[in-house]
Amino acid sequence: MESLKKRILKEGRAVGSDRINVDGFINHQIDVKLMEDMGEEFRRRFQGIKVDKILTIEASGIAIGIAAAKAFGYPPVVFAKKAKPNTMVDDCYIHEAMSFTKGEKRQITVAKKYLSEGEQVLILDDFLAHGEAASALAAMVEEAGAKVAGIGVAVCKNQQGGKARLEEKGYKVEALALIKDISDGEIFFE
Repeated sequence: MESLKKRILKEGRAVGSDRINVDGFINHQIDVKLMEDMGEEFRRRFQGIKVDKILTIEASGIAIGIAAAKAFGYPPVVFAKKAKPNTMVDDCYIHEAMSFTKGEKRQITVAKKYLSEGEQVLILDDFLAHGEAASALAAMVEEAGAKVAGIGVAVCKNQQGGKARLEEKGYKVEALALIKDISDGEIFFE
């Protein structure tokens, strides 16, 4: 998606050789028009695939999920919580995922009542590095007896291998901005 790539080059910042800061338009401040365009692009890339629900992870994935839901005709957006609140008393799917940006393992949680057998679930998130979060979300979907309709990410750091690992498992993976390398403060796209 050219507009996202241009925005990353203009306002994003390379942090070291493996991270990108997009706080000004995705992670801290949200450009709503860009989110809407991203939602439409996900709909285009997953055209012809039935989507009963969209599954993401808090917090940055929520805005992307909501924008995509609008484009897909408003299926519910379910988001995995990174910490189970004491108000969450339902049975839950709980899977561990390494947070690349936080450098720690987290248990992500989704109440079982929000994923149902037979549903087609589209997984969306802001970043894909090693594929840990997407793999954990996919495991939840499959544990529920639902099917992963596909996995979409705004930014994929392709050099870190997560996309290839997910595709090897048979998932359709779409990245709106596919990064080849981050070097000397510069970001290079595939």
